[in-house]
Amino acid sequence: MKRWVKMIRFIGGLCLVTLLGIAYVSYLCHNSLCLAPEHSSLSPRYSVSSSSSSSKSEIPSSPASLVKQIGGFPSKVNIESVAFEEAYDMGFDITSRDVIVFLHIQKTGGTTFGRHLVRDLNLENPCNCPKKRKRCDCFRPNTVNEQWLFSRYSTGWKCGLHADWTELTDCVEGALDEYEGTSRKRRYFFITVLRDPIHRYLSEFRHVQRGATWKSARHWCGGQEFTSLPHCYKGSNWTGVELDEFMNCSYNLAHNRQTRMLADLTLAGCYTGYNTTADQLERDRILLQSAKQNLASMAYFGLTEEQATSQYIFERTFHLDFANPFDQANATLSAQAIAELTPAQIERVRQLNSLDNELLEFARQLLHERFKKLKRRDPHFRRNWLRVIHPHKSERTTETH
Repeated sequence: MKRWVKMIRFIGGLCLVTLLGIAYVSYLCHNSLCLAPEHSSLSPRYSVSSSSSSSKSEIPSSPASLVKQIGGFPSKVNIESVAFEEAYDMGFDITSRDVIVFLHIQKTGGTTFGRHLVRDLNLENPCNCPKKRKRCDCFRPNTVNEQWLFSRYSTGWKCGLHADWTELTDCVEGALDEYEGTSRKRRYFFITVLRDPIHRYLSEFRHVQRGATWKSARHWCGGQEFTSLPHCYKGSNWTGVELDEFMNCSYNLAHNRQTRMLADLTLAGCYTGYNTTADQLERDRILLQSAKQNLASMAYFGLTEEQATSQYIFERTFHLDFANPFDQANATLSAQAIAELTPAQIERVRQLNSLDNELLEFARQLLHERFKKLKRRDPHFRRNWLRVIHPHKSERTTETH
């Protein structure tokens, strides 16, 4: 009898140890892709295709070659996303199921652009923007709750504060279904604005120095919200931080922010082991290629430093005109901020944003390619371009003819 009691206790002990071991491993591996093959951190939504000549796909050197080679990371996102060519050929149908989704990256001029979208488009049924309210109702004609614009100033931050590409593609359809009270398939026209990385980074630094944190951002990725990302500061904010301290925080999300927010983060293990030295070069390669691919696949993007070109491309792509032109912001303040830095600090900022620098060069080339293509197709280019760069002169010219 005693032998049976001892055996039962032994088996019970083994079961308890096993259960505790499973619980411990699950805790350590929470969303860390522990069960994936070694060196593999790819999302189940994506896979990296390999060619016969190389086991790793190379990042194309030019926008045109990337657009042609867009199979680097084949997308399995379950929403219908409209690319630039299709947007131009078919146009944007505000009366049907088309939705513009604005991916708003911090300190790129997105706030001004977002206001242009809700207040300045020439529409038969413009957005309704009540006084003393930040958001506008951008409903389709003859509807009371169907949104054609998904942005901060229309729907609000439905997918989280400054939601990135990973969050938006996973969230936007469900968010609109919930908002409109019905489930339906839509066509999504993703758009964004990019800015010179050094100017953007310094602008974010000064914003944080004044007390901004964006601590309510969700950082949703791979089916979960990453709420325990480390902060670079103690207390409620980082007010008064100096630039060197700002740069020295290795997990500062300001570093290469534009690349990270445009990439599919699930391809690189989301935020697990973020900014660790292990396989960092490979992670950077994946994020940069993904960001380039997603940017090239967007219906539209603009550059803060090229407002007129950006406006023209938007208007011709969507066949929608703005009542008020985009203002080219004076770069004096940014130039003054850079002039206050030492050469070593400028170089450090450049190094911390090396991916964004390469992304911007890619974006600049792609923007000019799109501009040239639209110019060739535009039988009224001179009139349309003049209206963008000299709106008042364009009005007088129209009146005299």
